[in-house]
Amino acid sequence: MSKEFVDVLVIGAGPSGCVSSSYLKKNNVNVKVVEKTKFPRLVVGESLIPRVMDHFDEAGLFPALDKMGFEKKLGARFLRGDEVCIFDFSNKFGEGWDWTWQVPRADFDNTLAQEVISKGIDLEFETEVIDIKFEGTNSITTVKNKDGETKEIHAKFVIDSSGYGRVLPRLLDLEKPSKLSPHSAIFSHVHDINREVGEEGTLISFDIIETEVWLWVIPFSNGNTSLGIVGPTDYIEKLSENGDTAEALRKAISLSDYYVKRFGNVDFLFEPKHLKDYSCSVKNLFGDGFALTGNASEFLDPVFSSGMAFATESGMLAAKLALRQLNGEKIDWQTEYTDYILYGVDVFTTYVKEWYTGNLQELFFHQPENPDVKKKICAVLAGYVWNKDNPFVKKHDTVIKNLANLIKLEKQEEQNQS
Repeated sequence: MSKEFVDVLVIGAGPSGCVSSSYLKKNNVNVKVVEKTKFPRLVVGESLIPRVMDHFDEAGLFPALDKMGFEKKLGARFLRGDEVCIFDFSNKFGEGWDWTWQVPRADFDNTLAQEVISKGIDLEFETEVIDIKFEGTNSITTVKNKDGETKEIHAKFVIDSSGYGRVLPRLLDLEKPSKLSPHSAIFSHVHDINREVGEEGTLISFDIIETEVWLWVIPFSNGNTSLGIVGPTDYIEKLSENGDTAEALRKAISLSDYYVKRFGNVDFLFEPKHLKDYSCSVKNLFGDGFALTGNASEFLDPVFSSGMAFATESGMLAAKLALRQLNGEKIDWQTEYTDYILYGVDVFTTYVKEWYTGNLQELFFHQPENPDVKKKICAVLAGYVWNKDNPFVKKHDTVIKNLANLIKLEKQEEQNQS
């Protein structure tokens, strides 16, 4: 069996793996990336949030992405019947990017991967990790390519950016149930033949069908649009008696008074995909000689598009800490990595939970709007969930529920007086 020797092995060539490997390469680290699939490949997670732009910029990946002309995402719109709430990322609390992209991930991820290769990083597609053994912080990873050939990769550190593949959590028995209730999604793309010109045609929207059920609409610059329905798993499964995903998504679109005319009779570009019980978690985010990033560690829910933000945040941080460790520094991975990442996860988990209780929706659609509250919530939706100067970050576990209860009390008093 052949052997390779590297400083850092990155598992997975998605956004997290590309950010990690690109940063390490910039700092003269001998890094190798292995990716199980062949790019371009279909993957969900097409709506980004501004925080990711910091990471692409720092990793030197922004120019290549910017040249692609992806649809700019300046904010997001939430619909509930006749009610509308629009968040503008340029009108948020604190500093940070005020725009990002909404992207067909096949093109986006392939652009990232090809840019990584152009930087001189050794990236092997269609190469699967089948075993790993650790000797202290050193590791021996056995991989198999598409021809069935195996080899060993000896590394001083491993960054697992394998996404839904969750390579190390499976191999090292690190998986555990999510804290969130089971939700599922069905999605596809359409050629958006009825798209309106101007902002309406490009605006990403979330149409609330029921408190826990919502439709996503993500227009791309190539004329296609991503459509998806999200809800409790039992609700999603009842959309089609025989499990026909096309029938289920078609029925979901029919439930949207706002979008049924635009998408009701449009053909799907591929058989809609069913993502069942997608939320996941792990027992530990790191161990001797490895760190878990992105969806290989935690995945919450697509409602606020936090997935790629955590992927790139954790990918960049893991790379920085690994570099320091390679340079002989002793790293407190619990404090500097796990505690930091999980703080942001906890903030977004609160927002996801309060979305599905309906409390956050009370704040979104309350009239008249409170501009100060909206700016602070907007900063969270933009991904700046580590800025504790923002009370909607620092007091996330109480502030939404308390404000929602206050709004409900005001409504009840108004009803009692009328």
